[in-house]
Amino acid sequence: MAKRSYTKTPMKEQAPEIRNKNFDEVALGYTLEEGRLEASRCLQCKNAPCITGCPVMIDIPGFIKAIEEENMSLAYEILGRYTNLPAICGRVCPQEKQCEMVCRLGRSKKFEPVAIGKLERLVADWALQQPLEYKENKGDKGRVAVIGSGPSGLTTAGDLAKLGYDVTIYEALHSPGGVLTYGIPEFRLPKRVVKQEIEGIVAQGVKIETNVVVGKTITMDEILNDFDACYLSVGAGAPRFQGIKGTSLNGVYSSSEYLTRVNLMHGYQFPEYDTPVQKSKNVVVIGGGNVAMDAARSAKRLGAEKVSIVYRRSLEELPAREEEYHHSVEEGIEYYWLTNPVEYIDDGSGRLSAVKCVQMELGEPDESGRRRPIVIPGSEFIIEADTAIEAIGQGANKILLDTFPELALNKWGYIDADEETCATSIPGVFAGGDIVTGAATVILAMGAGKVAAHEIDQYIQKTKQEQLV
Repeated sequence: MAKRSYTKTPMKEQAPEIRNKNFDEVALGYTLEEGRLEASRCLQCKNAPCITGCPVMIDIPGFIKAIEEENMSLAYEILGRYTNLPAICGRVCPQEKQCEMVCRLGRSKKFEPVAIGKLERLVADWALQQPLEYKENKGDKGRVAVIGSGPSGLTTAGDLAKLGYDVTIYEALHSPGGVLTYGIPEFRLPKRVVKQEIEGIVAQGVKIETNVVVGKTITMDEILNDFDACYLSVGAGAPRFQGIKGTSLNGVYSSSEYLTRVNLMHGYQFPEYDTPVQKSKNVVVIGGGNVAMDAARSAKRLGAEKVSIVYRRSLEELPAREEEYHHSVEEGIEYYWLTNPVEYIDDGSGRLSAVKCVQMELGEPDESGRRRPIVIPGSEFIIEADTAIEAIGQGANKILLDTFPELALNKWGYIDADEETCATSIPGVFAGGDIVTGAATVILAMGAGKVAAHEIDQYIQKTKQEQLV
């Protein structure tokens, strides 16, 4: 057996000075040969910690072994038992904090962990190039409505279809995919990949109805009358602002609006698509998560001369994926650490001209476990800007919740659902994803979707048995 490499097999990427001017995918993917080389690094642990580190419990050693043995069909079959969205997860899942973090190879000081996410993407991309197989689903076990077509809803729908249910997804927007479509930029997650994986779920018999706003177009009462159970996965995409002076100025965006314009409405393809995004010279993005990275990197690609991220803590506390941070630095994004905006300055005509900021220092840890940022008196300074984008989180979608008052909410305004079963206060209504947890990762939303599918199946079959008695 060949000696294992200490480091991961590198994945080719677009050069930073080229990619920061286009929206093409940054990471170019493994070749089959590169994938087999990386797969050979796996130790094939019997009690593999990477499996329990994965929110959807993929048989990671199993699919990696199949890659090494050049059996891509088997590798995809294994992945398909656990996930409906492998090409998406292989790109945006934070593997470094989950499966790869507990990889036994990586626990050694000498070795890097196996590149599990890159291998998942390899298999999924290979599968997307194969003819799409349509599997007959009679849908005779019961009818289920899924509200929202983001990663959690798609997972639930796909799993229930495999179990033999007639599933209909209702999506408020004109394109399915939820945050996968409106939130994540093309250079990180191409629209064609999202479209193809959704087509795979539709091929299992799932129906998707777009432009349906539950609570407006149809009511929850109508859904509960027509279906045996319902899964609420409407996400948490409502804009959230700090509320500082000048927030209403022209040029101040929420990350939700900015990224929706760029992604869902194809602003990045203007003028082919007539969705203009404000031409910017100096852009300031407030926040330190992946959404902040996406907004900043998008602004750079749209032609901004200077793009800065303002973050009130230090690099050590930055919540964004390390890979996204490094990519942003390579692409010319600048950082103001330990900094927070306190006012947006008017140019005299209702437009943003600058952002007034203060410098911070870190105090004792807060409820998040991170050190609390404290304002340094007299530290105000000005950053010139014609565009500011606040990426400080999103709130719960209120359209459905406001029209369904019987549903219990928690103190943060999200749906109160059981962590282990996704059951809500209404029998037959289940919920998961960001509308329960608040903004989180794609893979955690998928994990909730898998739990919900199992519990919905149990609920419907139990209810049918009770009706027969």
